[in-house]
Amino acid sequence: MLWGAALAAGAQAYRVYGSDSQAEATAIIASQKAVESFRTRSRNEINCLEITEMNFQGENQVLPILKFFLKGGPIGCFGMAARYAPLAYHEIDAALSEENFAVPSPPVSCTTMLAKKMGASKMHAVMAAGLAGGIGLCGGACGALGTAIWVQAMNRTEETAGLDFGASWIDKIIKGFVESSDYKFECSEIVGRKFESIHDHAEYICKGGCSNIIDTLAAQ
Repeated sequence: MLWGAALAAGAQAYRVYGSDSQAEATAIIASQKAVESFRTRSRNEINCLEITEMNFQGENQVLPILKFFLKGGPIGCFGMAARYAPLAYHEIDAALSEENFAVPSPPVSCTTMLAKKMGASKMHAVMAAGLAGGIGLCGGACGALGTAIWVQAMNRTEETAGLDFGASWIDKIIKGFVESSDYKFECSEIVGRKFESIHDHAEYICKGGCSNIIDTLAAQ
């Protein structure tokens, strides 16, 4: 839900501001608002594992999935999505209405930088901005990794009739990522902190922060 809200924020920012730094910054701010709105309705959690209380990883995935269905998990998730969609839309709309904030010089986000390196369109590059810093700088799962898989997926669905998320190309992207991130997935763990602001994040990227991860993912 959060990743989708972040991409929607980027799409709206592109529609209003085009493909400049203002659009990127607005997408990140909108994603921040969407994350906070989500937290207040999910026991302050943003990760699937904590929200569902289910671990879908490991060798035996049948048992936890069966338990999840028997507990009515999918119904709860669908209900959460239905309730969250209008709230996310409201937060995105509110962020787009804000005009009084300073915009840093590019590069503004690690995710847009990566999307551009991967040959994404201007719109898709801005859409990726909200994923920066683990979605709106919240320190969650690395947005660059999500961007790489998303851009690759779009490229592949243009060439094929469908998309197999068990495909080896995803494993290759993840393998390259964990090797370059010291086997850490959370942005805050990789960087060693959470970013305080868009300017903090932009300065970090400008000084070469996470350049090894970005270059590795761009080359996949």
